[in-house]
Amino acid sequence: MPRKTRMYLPGVPAHVVQRGHNRDACFFAEDDFRFYRQVLAEGLKRNGAELHAYCLMTNHVHLLITPQHADSISRLMQHVGRQYVQYINKNYRRSGTLWEGRHKGSLVDAENYLLSCYRYIELNPVTAGMVDQPEQYPWSSFRRNALGEPNETKGGRSILN
Repeated sequence: MPRKTRMYLPGVPAHVVQRGHNRDACFFAEDDFRFYRQVLAEGLKRNGAELHAYCLMTNHVHLLITPQHADSISRLMQHVGRQYVQYINKNYRRSGTLWEGRHKGSLVDAENYLLSCYRYIELNPVTAGMVDQPEQYPWSSFRRNALGEPNETKGGRSILN
């Protein structure tokens, strides 16, 4: 049975979620988070998409992305998935899948839901009981969006637009 085609619209934000296989961890050390952000930044530029908010949890990822093209998000997630899984498998001497199937994506009604989506994504570590305040979690866009602090990748470029 063929897979369903993803429906993303240019200029319309989408909330993208990708979970670890069997809800297992997909980040094991700080370098893993850094590498994911680096690959994500490269993929955003290469595939024509803007990242507004993100949260890299230990076993899943939340991204709020606006694509420039209908296939921008699918190509971005394919790029990130390939690069990141190869990195994890090589560094941890493992093989096989890291993710639980394909990413999930939902279009976001910018007028009614956009700010709620930002909050949901950036408060995820608080909701999960990992931190008391969202600014305590280093792997989300909260500090950039709420406090104006830099959120840079290894090359010094901001991951967020």
